[in-house]
Amino acid sequence: MSRKSDTRAYELDAMRGLAMIFVIWMHISWDLRYIFDLADCRYLDAPWFEGAMHPFFLVIFVGVSGVCCTFSRSNVRRGIKLISVALGLTAVTVVATYGFGADCLIIFNVLHLLSCGIFIYALVEFVEKKAKIDHKLTNVLLGLFGIYGIILGDTISYFNRTVNCPLLIPTGIIMDCTPGMADYMPLFPWIGVFMVGALVGRVCYKDKKTVFPPKFKATRKITAPLEFIGRHSLVIYIVHQPVVLGICYLLSLVIK
Repeated sequence: MSRKSDTRAYELDAMRGLAMIFVIWMHISWDLRYIFDLADCRYLDAPWFEGAMHPFFLVIFVGVSGVCCTFSRSNVRRGIKLISVALGLTAVTVVATYGFGADCLIIFNVLHLLSCGIFIYALVEFVEKKAKIDHKLTNVLLGLFGIYGIILGDTISYFNRTVNCPLLIPTGIIMDCTPGMADYMPLFPWIGVFMVGALVGRVCYKDKKTVFPPKFKATRKITAPLEFIGRHSLVIYIVHQPVVLGICYLLSLVIK
């Protein structure tokens, strides 16, 4: 995104920061309930949380990530960086799960998902440029692909238990070979949300700057904390869970 403070699309940083706060809150709740048994946190299974609030913030996070792809000068470089982190996270959790019995296996989570989305969009840009495809046609195809991905997230359950191939784990199909996983976020419907976000970026952020007029600058003082979190969301995502676990562990010692 634009590095100029007066034109940077700060609203995207703020929305991603807000979604990141929700992710941290959710992980704290999950750890307290299922690992340390210090709080009931029954809302994790409540319909209003499971069916409304949880997907709402995930849509913001993934959708904004799609928008930000349209700002990048090198999505391939961004994708390589992110997939490296994602695979490193998988390697660590494999060792922790099968070596130390920590039961925290992560095979395909939001980092893997965003990596795939970035690479797919990079391919779209490459084909569009090389084949000299009109950007309006690309937008239509991108929108259709996004909508199809979202719809497929609802219908993919028809394939549950009908196939048994580990390579299909990222799709969201439930199989007998699927191991227990933490923080699972499959391609469908979320790759569709990512592509719809990319379409929004191409249509609404053609100039790669904030869509709010100058008079909204006063709001920057209010959104500044969220913007900071949004700009550093990858680092915060990686670091927050060990910190959360450490705090919860100390609380368990004090309370018990």
